[in-house]
Amino acid sequence: MTNQAVPAGDQSLAQRAITRAGQARPVPGNAVRLLTDGPEVFPAMLGLIEEATAWIHFENYIIRSDDTGWRFARALAGRAQSGVRVCLLYDWLGCVTTSRKLWTYLRKHGVTVRAFNRPKPVDVFANLTRDHRKLVVADGRGAVLGGVCIGDEWSGRAERGILPWRDTAIEIRGPAAAALDQSFADMWRLTGAPLPADQFASDVAPAGEVAVQAVTGQPGRGRIYRILDLLAAGSTDRMWITDAYLVAPRRLLYALRNAARAGVDVRLLLPSASDVPVVRNLTRIGYRDLLTAGVRIYEWQGAMLHAKSQVADGRWCRIGSSNLNAASLLGNYELDVMIDDPAVADALEAQFRKDISRASEIVIQEGRVGRPLGRGRGRGRSRLAIQQPPVAPDRHRISGRERRKRMVLALRTVATGARRSTFLPIGIGLTVLAALFLALPRLMGYLFGGMLIWLGIAAWLEAFRRRSTDSRL
Repeated sequence: MTNQAVPAGDQSLAQRAITRAGQARPVPGNAVRLLTDGPEVFPAMLGLIEEATAWIHFENYIIRSDDTGWRFARALAGRAQSGVRVCLLYDWLGCVTTSRKLWTYLRKHGVTVRAFNRPKPVDVFANLTRDHRKLVVADGRGAVLGGVCIGDEWSGRAERGILPWRDTAIEIRGPAAAALDQSFADMWRLTGAPLPADQFASDVAPAGEVAVQAVTGQPGRGRIYRILDLLAAGSTDRMWITDAYLVAPRRLLYALRNAARAGVDVRLLLPSASDVPVVRNLTRIGYRDLLTAGVRIYEWQGAMLHAKSQVADGRWCRIGSSNLNAASLLGNYELDVMIDDPAVADALEAQFRKDISRASEIVIQEGRVGRPLGRGRGRGRSRLAIQQPPVAPDRHRISGRERRKRMVLALRTVATGARRSTFLPIGIGLTVLAALFLALPRLMGYLFGGMLIWLGIAAWLEAFRRRSTDSRL
């Protein structure tokens, strides 16, 4: 590729640090557009699909076989039938409930479809790694990426009062789209034969003035982790973060607390209810320490908050698929962009202000003032309380899928409640397991021994794989 990166001599110290941490140099000459929620993101994706003349590279963690999934399937199949080469990559686990009819339909109409990381019975540890990316690229000249998956949750159903999940994506046109296309090619190579040489954009004309860094997350590399750590340590004014599944590593939480103690306006926007209840409870366990340090925490009211974005000091922006938890930061394949641009930062900050106006702030209060987030201990003891949002959130009717996922979520939990709802099932499970060992010692012994043999073989395979990988470095 001939895309030109920003010369090292023109980069600031902060930019060089971020470039090295993310192992991605800024690619100048792009036009970018912030996109929010499926009803805005999906038309941008479908627009790219429609305008493609040579190839379409489509990658997503979840592609459902619902109305939205079939809408995209028909669009991709139509372009393939017209002679455009279409490659689709999905994650096996993310799409485990997707009907095979959708994949059969796509293949029948000329789309090349691959699944990432199908189950490996012996290679246990490899099964943990997922392709969590969300990306569409057309001809290496235009791309859309972010946190939006392909499903009715992100479309909403206005006629039924079901709002779309709150999510964020970004449209990029220019040379950085070719860099994102290269990242798709790298993922495609992991699942089989590489892309042919004529499915790469060799020279993409500038479309704007924004420099974009395409940060590809890979297992064990921690690139976004290092960037966030740097921004938390180096921010001087403000750092606003939106995240769907925050169970951040201790070091990152420590950096956020230190930034807040140093006077940085650190704010977190998180979902009040989650489609993964245990993550919601684990997130709330850390609220008190963050609030005590001066971090402000808001919980989004309404449809599920699924966005993953960050803006620091009114210039450094991150948008992508990475959540602030170990699975995203260290275990999965992810894709984010870093943008150092005041205009993009203004747009992201404006959206953040709009979001928190419809969110409830979590505060530490003494006694019985305010509505508690959960059950307190003792009358005079401080507790976490929830303040009503300044703007009434839009009324949202919970869909059947959301209702099933929220059934086990305790809506009234504080730090103690979160710990109880998280560790109580663990305690019950261990007790039941102990009872089975006492009642059926021989059978359980055989089962446990077989499991240990299975895990031992998996560990040996992982050790040899890492040894062969290290020898090539």
